[in-house]
Amino acid sequence: MRINKLAATVLLGMSALGLSACATGLTTQVSRFQALPSPEGQSFAIVPMNPADQGGLEFSGYAEQVAQHLQAVGYARAPSVDRATLVVQLGYGVSDPQTEIVSYPSYGYGYGYGLGYPYYWGRRAYYWGWNDPFWYGGGYGDIRTYTYYVTELDLDIRRRIDNVALFEGKAKARSRTDTPSKVVPSLVEAMFTGFPGNSGETVKITIPPEGKQQASY
Repeated sequence: MRINKLAATVLLGMSALGLSACATGLTTQVSRFQALPSPEGQSFAIVPMNPADQGGLEFSGYAEQVAQHLQAVGYARAPSVDRATLVVQLGYGVSDPQTEIVSYPSYGYGYGYGLGYPYYWGRRAYYWGWNDPFWYGGGYGDIRTYTYYVTELDLDIRRRIDNVALFEGKAKARSRTDTPSKVVPSLVEAMFTGFPGNSGETVKITIPPEGKQQASY
C-alpha cells in the first residue's frame, strides 16, 4: 500500500511538471545549416517565400521581427533587394489538423529519471515538451483523442550577387491552435536563440511567455 501511495505521488508530480511546462512556454524544434561569415555590416532585404505574402500585413509583422534580430547581431537593413548584400527568404505555415490517440497509464506503470530524461510508458519513450505525455493535460488510466497543429517557420539567407546559400533554418512547434499569429512570433524567437547555431544541429528551445525569462535550450 505504501508503495502504491508513493507511485501515485510521483505520478502526480510528473503530471504537474508536464502541465507547468505547457503553461510556461512553447517547446520548439530548430534545425539550422549555416556558413554565414561574421557580421561586418552586410546589408539584408527580406522577401517572402510565398509570393502571395508580398506586401501583406501579417508577413510584414513577422519580417520586422526577423529584421530586428538580424540588426541585433550586426547586419544592416538595405533600402531595396537590389542594394542588399544578403537576401533573406521567410516562409511560414500551419499543418492540417493532426489527430493523436493517447492512452494514459495507471499508477505504478512506467518509470523515469527526472526532468530532461525519457519516461517510458509501455514501449514508447517521451520527453518533456515535444512528445510530453502530459502535454494534453489528461488524466490517468483513460484513452483520449486530441487534435493539434504543427506550425513551421522557414528562414533562408543567400548572398545576392551569386545566390550562394549561407543559412537554412527551420523551426516548428505543435500546439492546439491553427492561428499562425499565436505561434510564429515564438518560432522567430527560437530561430534566433543562439543564432546562427551549429551547422547541421537540431535543438529543442523553449520560448517562455512574453515578459518572462529568456529562451532556453
